[in-house]
Amino acid sequence: MTPPPGWYPDPHAPHLERWWDGAAWTEHRRAPEASGPPAPVAPPTGPGRARAVALTTAGAVLVAAITTGAILLGGDDEPDTPADPAPTTSFPAAPTTGPPTTGPPTSEAPSPTGEGSADPSVVVDQLSGITFPLPQGWVRPEHITDNTVVMTTHGTYDCPGDYGLCRHGLVSSRTVGSDGETPEELAEADIADAADAAYDRNAIGQRPFGGMESHRQVAAGPVAVAGRAGYFVRWRVTTAQGPGGYVQSLVFPAAVGVESPVVVRFVFDAGEDGPPLTDMDLITDGIRPVGDADTGGGVGSGVGPSD
Repeated sequence: MTPPPGWYPDPHAPHLERWWDGAAWTEHRRAPEASGPPAPVAPPTGPGRARAVALTTAGAVLVAAITTGAILLGGDDEPDTPADPAPTTSFPAAPTTGPPTTGPPTSEAPSPTGEGSADPSVVVDQLSGITFPLPQGWVRPEHITDNTVVMTTHGTYDCPGDYGLCRHGLVSSRTVGSDGETPEELAEADIADAADAAYDRNAIGQRPFGGMESHRQVAAGPVAVAGRAGYFVRWRVTTAQGPGGYVQSLVFPAAVGVESPVVVRFVFDAGEDGPPLTDMDLITDGIRPVGDADTGGGVGSGVGPSD
């Protein structure tokens, strides 16, 4: 195959192009960006002509080989045509790991305080038919065997007396039987038991505070609770170990059933770690019948000043 006349890479200087006249190389060379046919030159004469012809023939054979390869591989004038790929063995793609998935959505766990406790700021006592506000720093009871407890302060600490864990604040609620006693009579009878249970000796005979040494009454009087006439008594208790504390018994008629008296006990540690005494007033003022959050006071006086 003899290539047509044109510029081709110079076999002796690949960085240049050389004119091929269709039969032999001429002496015309150019940079690749030059264009147009070369000016004609006279063919060489004399004894060197045979050698030039030999060199020209060899160059023609080389160019023919280059040109043939270029034609097979695809030249600048023809679009590249990929060769048929060799058969290969395909493998399945490695599995990809997507983002972790979670299980199906689950319904919210029921509130431990029962019906009406969807409001996180309210605690419900279904047996007594009342709700309590949950002040800042207070939580619903956890890990407490006494089912009358409706709220505690957050966290525990090592009791200063006998081994065990104590809480800085606790509120409990229960209904009691009555032979016609007034809320005042029931509150005055309950306060001593409340103080003993909180600061003298617990249900299993331990003395978390080393025992109760003395007490004094710091407040007492009638109070309106959920629109009903109630009564409260508050003591300041001194203990053998630790700062002691405050105990309050609050009694008022229940809002459900036969209106059995409800006894609410407050136990607050004294000292800087104990809850503020104003929380007793706040909780008392916020007690409402279940399902009637608008019921307020109306009978009796407010909670008296604290010591």
